[in-house]
Amino acid sequence: MTTRLLALTLLIFSTLPAQAQQGKDFVSTYLDRHADAFGETAQTIWGLAEVGYQETESARLLAEHLSEAGFRVDMGVADIPTAFVAEWGSGTPVIGIMGEYDALPGIIQDRVPERSILPGFTAGHACGHHLFGAGSAAAAIAVKEWMEASGTPGTIRFYGTPAEEGGAGKVYMVRAGLMDDADVMLHWHPGSENSAGAESTLSNKSAKFRFYGVSAHAAASPEKARSALDGVEAMNNMVNMMREHVPQETRIHYVITAGGHAPNVTPDFAEVFYYVRNPAPTLVRSIFERVAAAAEGAAMGTGTRVEYEVIHGLYNMLPNEALQAAMHANLEQVGGVTYSAEDIAFGAAIQETLQAPPAIESAGQIQPFYVTDKASPGSTDVADVSWMVPTAGMSAATWVPGTSAHSWQAVAAGGTAIGNKGMIVAAKTMAMTAVDLFLDPQLRAAAREEFLRRRGDDFHYEPLLGDRDPPLDYRKPAGQ
Repeated sequence: MTTRLLALTLLIFSTLPAQAQQGKDFVSTYLDRHADAFGETAQTIWGLAEVGYQETESARLLAEHLSEAGFRVDMGVADIPTAFVAEWGSGTPVIGIMGEYDALPGIIQDRVPERSILPGFTAGHACGHHLFGAGSAAAAIAVKEWMEASGTPGTIRFYGTPAEEGGAGKVYMVRAGLMDDADVMLHWHPGSENSAGAESTLSNKSAKFRFYGVSAHAAASPEKARSALDGVEAMNNMVNMMREHVPQETRIHYVITAGGHAPNVTPDFAEVFYYVRNPAPTLVRSIFERVAAAAEGAAMGTGTRVEYEVIHGLYNMLPNEALQAAMHANLEQVGGVTYSAEDIAFGAAIQETLQAPPAIESAGQIQPFYVTDKASPGSTDVADVSWMVPTAGMSAATWVPGTSAHSWQAVAAGGTAIGNKGMIVAAKTMAMTAVDLFLDPQLRAAAREEFLRRRGDDFHYEPLLGDRDPPLDYRKPAGQ
């Protein structure tokens, strides 16, 4: 911990009311007492494995738990059936906690430490959002119980945010003004270590490019055909050449989602799904325009027609050191994940499938605090929230150390006690940070001042995805 950060942290916590630690003890004890129930909720969602905007049962389950705990629930917000807002209390301050629950298509795995595909599944929680949603709901409920018991004024609010994986659910909720009156927003993410540093992320814009051609017998009358797949491949070739001529922090990736059905039938429809990333939203806009121009050129060159649909667009994360310092201090107090003998055996088996993993004991450690404007390699729709409301987040060791997100190893560990234990670490940290925020107006003011300074006086929010409606069918197969 740096000298500056230590001084900042001591200043914050030296001014907290005497009841702050009592509140933290309350929420920590509550979460320990109900850990099994919250873990059961998370594992139910793991088994549902519903993809973006199709998380009907997952959203309903979390909403029911919050309603049973006394929250007022507004379902289907922002024109999204699986998005909801649940709140308890009234007045200010308003502290929001975000929870996700969408799975990733195609990554399927059983709760075992070797590769084992579950029959009947088409998706899996390879990013741990089953833990994200359940853990965030657990934190919100714990804070509500403390507020009610202590008579603390204000509003605790849970945001059920669907389709983070490429669907930008939070962006539509931001656009709908659902967070305009929040003082602070909190979130977390599953991971392989415990950390609460302040950093940015990559901005990201995606689209599905759909090419239309003319079918014909590929051997008998090829001159009558115009291959939509040729259009896709020509576009991909041009974009791949473009990689040499974009800023080096840029990331462009794609997957062909439809390319035909039989070699002897020239495909009259083909589709490719693109992501364009860069730390700066302005550069993402301009690079995306070049990708779209490549698509038009590919269509002209192959005698096909192309149209595209923007699926999502995300800003880069706006860090907030004041909030992250408070969250890191609470994470230090909570501590990391403690493995049982069974967890150690499971983890050791998982680590045999990883390249140079860190010591398994690192799941119990807290990573040093850091502040950087450099973007981490991922993207998240939390970023748009961070440009509208002071926002803080963290990661917890819900996976075996060394595990990558979007892997079968993440699905496996997330379906066990290892995942549940990391989830409770996150829930406690967020709940304790919420206690600080309710009781300490100086912390809220410091977070707001930094937020406005980093954002700049001339900031005007324009979603990268424009004014399109939520793409509720973006996970459906191409052509359906």
